[in-house]
Amino acid sequence: MTTEIDPFQLYGTHESETPPVRLTAGGLVVDFKDGNLRTISYDGTEVLRAVSYLVRDRDWGTYAPSVSDLQINQHPDAFSISYVARCAGPDDTELAIDVRITAAAGEPLIFEAEALSRTGFETNRCGFCILHPIVGVAGMPVSVEHVDGRREETQFPDLIEPWQPFKDMRAITHRVTPSVTAECRMEGDTFEMEDQRNWSDASYKTYVRPLALPWPYRIPVSEPMWQRIVLSIRDRGHSSTAPTSLSTGNGSITLSSGSRSGVMPPIGLIITPEEAKATLAARDRLAEIMPQELLFHFDPNAGHGADAFKSFAAVAELHSGSSTLEIALPCRQTPLAEATQIASWMQAAGFNPDAVVISPSVDRQSTPPGSEWPECPPLEEVYAAAHAAFPGMRLGGGMLSYFTELNRKRVPASPLDFITHCTNPIVHAADDLSVMQTLEALPFITRSVRAIYGNKPYRIGPSTIPMRQNPYGSRTMDNPDGGRIAMASTDPRHNGRFGEAFTFGYAARVLDAGLECLTLSALTGSFGLIAGENEPSPAGATRPIFNSVATLARLAGSRWRECISSDPTSVLAFVTARTSERRQLHLVNITPATRRIELGTFRRVGQASALTLGAYAVTSVTLTD
Repeated sequence: MTTEIDPFQLYGTHESETPPVRLTAGGLVVDFKDGNLRTISYDGTEVLRAVSYLVRDRDWGTYAPSVSDLQINQHPDAFSISYVARCAGPDDTELAIDVRITAAAGEPLIFEAEALSRTGFETNRCGFCILHPIVGVAGMPVSVEHVDGRREETQFPDLIEPWQPFKDMRAITHRVTPSVTAECRMEGDTFEMEDQRNWSDASYKTYVRPLALPWPYRIPVSEPMWQRIVLSIRDRGHSSTAPTSLSTGNGSITLSSGSRSGVMPPIGLIITPEEAKATLAARDRLAEIMPQELLFHFDPNAGHGADAFKSFAAVAELHSGSSTLEIALPCRQTPLAEATQIASWMQAAGFNPDAVVISPSVDRQSTPPGSEWPECPPLEEVYAAAHAAFPGMRLGGGMLSYFTELNRKRVPASPLDFITHCTNPIVHAADDLSVMQTLEALPFITRSVRAIYGNKPYRIGPSTIPMRQNPYGSRTMDNPDGGRIAMASTDPRHNGRFGEAFTFGYAARVLDAGLECLTLSALTGSFGLIAGENEPSPAGATRPIFNSVATLARLAGSRWRECISSDPTSVLAFVTARTSERRQLHLVNITPATRRIELGTFRRVGQASALTLGAYAVTSVTLTD
């Protein structure tokens, strides 16, 4: 059932998402939302994650078109949808898209659209986007038909592909269940696929207009652009198949012991020069959390200079754990000259971190397929300069942006003591479901990093719902009204229980990566654990995410053991234990619906063998030995 809690407590905003309209055609079930189709399933098994018609601006931001003339018709064994979507671009330009969607039992699902501009319209991409799920699909056989008619029998990538696994696509066919196959045919343009797990999206994305073509480009005046997607389901068994997510007959989720185990990672917080003063003022909160690591960010291109290290030294004095300096190297001079200058500022301020992470500033920007790599010193030279300037300190490298950039520009590991990267869940979409689904991609990311770098010590973060830097455009998006906006520098859900659940779920999903450190927040600011000035919550008040980070910091160093949930799309769990202490079971509900949990072989001290988790709830219970 759906929770009755005030939406602000859940999402940090009183603005609720429009619920989807569920439509059926025989065994086919779809959710229609914001002009697009989501969670397309057949007999309870997800076939496609989404079919959407998207328009991107020159910074890869997604337009939110106004929809008019919407008609939705549900018949006994069929449905139809029609509407007109309009995008308003810069300089009074406009684009109108006429959409028709139809489906009937035993017939293909058809989604067609015609775009027309009376003014001309600039865009990076305009057309259909098809998302295949990853769970149960990664590494599985797939048949790809190319635009020249050639058919390729291959597999969906298991480890994450840095570049497009399939190009020049006309259709793609995959097995949904042993008796069901699905063909998705794409007409009106040339399509290609990218592995969206690079960005922590839980999907493979097939999109229109190859990235090798120039962008942005201009849609000509009064020249219609027609595209169509045809999804055909072939059912050889003609019998229902159990859904992918299994639960007990009474709707409860069951837990069972798994075989994997390890040690809970140290927890870090990021400190920027802009937030150092606020962090000092919140020293009591810092002491309450007791993170194992502080990650100090330094970027001369953002105006950071010698004064930053005085603030960093003052914060470091409050901290009993280790510390790392993260440097975005401008590379306007030689790497050695710049690193030596930074080291002299550190020494003058008395700031002595345990480790340094160094990366050319330009490497934070993405280099998409077909683009030229920007000018940058060889990384071997950058790392050699860091070793010379910071003798005796551990050296980390990788990317200050996301796994995407690390996967595409694989840094030389031999000079490094550890590898690091971040993730962000609102690169491509910012609705609640898409953001929480990104947790599904995290094990694929960590496994791919391990495949590249082996047992090299590995860190992740800072990884937050708000985006701290946009590798795919000139800026992060402003969000003055606190909406759900992709690539935004602030996000309301960071202030709500959604953020608390996302953070705890994130940690649960990366446990088996054996991380040296996990950084999921700052102490203050828009990425922080406590509220600042001019926010709905009182300044200095803790956000719900405080609870998750404080709990994870307390658990650092304890042993964890896998706990298998019968529905990991709803509830995640793991068990921790310390010497001479009872085991604890940690659970997080990553949905807005209340969930009943059957504990199975797990027994709580003096309590029943079942419990109920409310919307986005995080809880820990003590187990009997």
